[in-house]
Amino acid sequence: MTSGIEGKVVAITGASSGIGEATALLLAERGAKVVLAARRSDRIEALAARIAGAGGEAVAVVTDVKRRADLSRLVATARERYGKLDVLVSNAGISPISALDDLRVEDWEAMIDVNIKGVLYGIAEALPVFREQGSGHFVHTLSTAGLTIVPTMSVYAGTKNAVRAISEGLRQEAGETLRVTTVSPGFIRTELAGSITDPDTRSGIQAGMDKIAISPAAIARAIAFAIEQPAGVDVGEIVVRPTAQG
Repeated sequence: MTSGIEGKVVAITGASSGIGEATALLLAERGAKVVLAARRSDRIEALAARIAGAGGEAVAVVTDVKRRADLSRLVATARERYGKLDVLVSNAGISPISALDDLRVEDWEAMIDVNIKGVLYGIAEALPVFREQGSGHFVHTLSTAGLTIVPTMSVYAGTKNAVRAISEGLRQEAGETLRVTTVSPGFIRTELAGSITDPDTRSGIQAGMDKIAISPAAIARAIAFAIEQPAGVDVGEIVVRPTAQG
């Protein structure tokens, strides 16, 4: 039997490592044609070659989600290469968290630009295509940081909850043929801690990740579950965290 993933064209931002990379590998293994988006060209080109070497189909598109033109090129590449776009996984994100008293305003702005505007730019480019096709699926990576607010994470959590609200509004506006899924990971073994500029905060988060974090493959499987559902089934929200996470 074929899966509900086979033959689908899936664009993934933040595909150079972590959740994005794991998702690309799993979906390609299950027969999807993946369009890999990230700033690090060497990483996504190597990933595309790895997927092709395993018999899958992939193309790399250097993408900075802070630039709408880059998202436009990503969507256009998917259509030019494969004739359509079935799913946009907006996974790119940064987390330079810190106490508000530290007044790291540049970090706040960077999170807004990547975590919120990057998702909005994806919607702006993919939504007209999905409308034209009569089908399409948005998958947005959120965080359990938006479910339980803790010190140092207020702005980061705010960006994730902004996307949660945008996603719910999009779902209600989407109608009967488009789907919207949000996935909220807990502690996952990724490079996300590397974007934290405050050294004490970074070391604390990294210690927590080292202690209890689970594989990005767990999130990839959750995303695959949502994508593989029949067209009339919309998986709205998935939360995946380590059992050891409070």
